Amino acid sequence: MLWLVVALLAGRQMAVVLRQPPGERLTDLETWIGENGVLHVTGSLYDSDRFTGTPFAGLVLKPLARTAEQSLGVAWTFGSLLLVAALGLVAARALPGPVSRRTALLAAPVAISLLMLSLPVRNALHLGQTSILPVLLVLLGCFVARGERASGVLIGIAAALQPTVLLFAVLLWLTGRRRAAVTGGTAFAACTALAWAVMPHDSWSYWVHHVAGAGLGDSADSLSNQSLHGALLRFGLAGPLEVGLFLLLAAAVCYVGLRRAVRYANDGQLLLAVAVTGCVAVAVSPTAWQHQLLWVLLAVVGRAGERASDRLVWPAIVVLVITLPGKILLPNTPIAFPVRDNVLLLAALGAACAAPFLLRTSPYWQRPVPTDYAVPVPARWSRVPLLPFWRRVLSRPNLLLELLLIRVVYSAYAHVRLAATAGRPTAEAHGRQIHSLEKWLHIDIEHWANHTVVHIGWLKSFFDYYYSTFHFIVPLAILGVLYVRRPADYRWARSTLGFATLVALLGFWLYPLAPPRLMPGLGFIDTVHGVQDFAKPDYGTLTSMTNQYAAMPSLHFGWSLWCGVMIVMLAPKLWMKALGLLHPLFTVSAIVATANHWVLDAVGGALVIALGFVLTHVLAGPRKLQPVVDRAAGAERNPSAAARAASPEATGETVGSKT
Repeated sequence: MLWLVVALLAGRQMAVVLRQPPGERLTDLETWIGENGVLHVTGSLYDSDRFTGTPFAGLVLKPLARTAEQSLGVAWTFGSLLLVAALGLVAARALPGPVSRRTALLAAPVAISLLMLSLPVRNALHLGQTSILPVLLVLLGCFVARGERASGVLIGIAAALQPTVLLFAVLLWLTGRRRAAVTGGTAFAACTALAWAVMPHDSWSYWVHHVAGAGLGDSADSLSNQSLHGALLRFGLAGPLEVGLFLLLAAAVCYVGLRRAVRYANDGQLLLAVAVTGCVAVAVSPTAWQHQLLWVLLAVVGRAGERASDRLVWPAIVVLVITLPGKILLPNTPIAFPVRDNVLLLAALGAACAAPFLLRTSPYWQRPVPTDYAVPVPARWSRVPLLPFWRRVLSRPNLLLELLLIRVVYSAYAHVRLAATAGRPTAEAHGRQIHSLEKWLHIDIEHWANHTVVHIGWLKSFFDYYYSTFHFIVPLAILGVLYVRRPADYRWARSTLGFATLVALLGFWLYPLAPPRLMPGLGFIDTVHGVQDFAKPDYGTLTSMTNQYAAMPSLHFGWSLWCGVMIVMLAPKLWMKALGLLHPLFTVSAIVATANHWVLDAVGGALVIALGFVLTHVLAGPRKLQPVVDRAAGAERNPSAAARAASPEATGETVGSKT
């Protein structure tokens, strides 16, 4: 079945590339070898910044310049997929032992599937890049080639295509394979010298004028450059200060990362050593474009953490970072920009310098510290024949699957919310209904609150920031704390929030509602989005990516109320409970003051949260865990059960950290 998944993914990737119009697919390859490509130009490859490869890469690609574009597109894409498959097979065979039979069977198809889903491979296939080849050559040199000379030649050719790969020659030297290291350096020098001899002007432009490719392609400070150099430029540094700091940080990363790589190589984890060295190369390169970051995915082989509950944290981080863009992983708030914009670099630095990978000599390598959980509660529907589909599970779920579940559910929520659109007349008619009802109930305070806040600058800024920022951060923070500290309550809390969100989708679909800021003639001021033009026929859509008429119920308030209830129920101290109530109070004030919701929208948000709690209670039973009764008598009848019930796990907390 997994190999079938691999075949389907390969077919899909090929179809995605080849279905695109000729001018939009394999854009880098077309830029190089197309009719007007740089390889046809008689001058320098680097007269423009379109060609980003080394002079040796240009020398290798020159013979392809006369190939027909259509046939080359098919052959190039199919060949790239074959390289990905070969890369996955070599990586699977290189896993550090001992490896179980099950792992051996699953490793290759899982590795190939992850590679095909990764951003670097998808990017390389779309652009027609050659960045998969250096990674494969390094793996072949380290794990397949027989003899030091063949290994060194393969790594030298890879370095000629991607210069920072030369760090692997340093790794070979430090691990005692000095002949291979010398051969790799010689092969790199020979390939580079050949390119200098054939294309001296191009070589001078690449190595001297552009400093090993820096400045070619996109600008060095763009988000696609996930190197230390790119990050420093994005932080506003420039000139000699930036260069000096970059060289200092690069030297530190090389020292720490290569020492760790040597340690893992000597421990028999050569694949992890290769991944760590590749992550060092990513960080210290002047430019590390997205299609060059496959090394980060290889770091998934490292085992980090002594506890079983922590063992999947690092693989989950790597898979999520390497398969999902930063804009999807983190909320679109300024406070998250430094992490979101550098998430791949941070993962590479973590693998190179920080992740606590275990040595095979560690007693926790095969047997991590197990985590004990609370006593399971019988399923509410267990007595119904053929209906044991729901039971209260108290164990901590798999982090990778949980994060993927949250991401998939949120993606589905966003798509359904966007699809639940309605015309402007309907949404405004519903807005007039809500406004009239609030007048009848004497709770139409939106206009007063909106205009009062507008005239108080600091309060307006506070509510605008609170509305835009805390909607996602607080619920995710609470879920994270519950996952780590209260696993028995985590699933219950997550299910409650999920059910409430699904119920809210029905409200968006059945009752599209224009918020106060989109109601013409009522005089509301949109403090968050700015002044809008009511004369436009499509006013209220703002963008094609969101449904501005999904106002009833207000999930801004609903989610904040859920946060407040969770903190009140689970926080151990009174001051924490009181502090937790401030979040829904600030949120309801923000949504009304910024004219983004009616007061009744907040009432609707409270109702869907209440329905979420009710549904979870009906299906999974009460939150309270199995009670402990008569411990002394229970100890006499069943000592092990009494000890288990008296443990801290009866409260849903793990003892892995205490152990």
